[in-house]
Amino acid sequence: MFGLGSQEIIIILLIAVVLFGAKKLPQIGEGMGKAIKNFKKAATEAEEAVDITPEEDKKKISESEDKEA
Repeated sequence: MFGLGSQEIIIILLIAVVLFGAKKLPQIGEGMGKAIKNFKKAATEAEEAVDITPEEDKKKISESEDKEA
């Protein structure tokens, strides 16, 4: 996980507790979780909106994927 060992993660968590306090950490975690979820949703929607593959090609691709499976 990003080249971090258990000792580094513990140190980072201790610093976070000191900076934000134990009562604020769950709120921060919840906010970050919602932000990541919204980012993934927006990225997926943007990818679908930018898809310029013609419908005929999409059908051929899905048919060939079905045959392979």
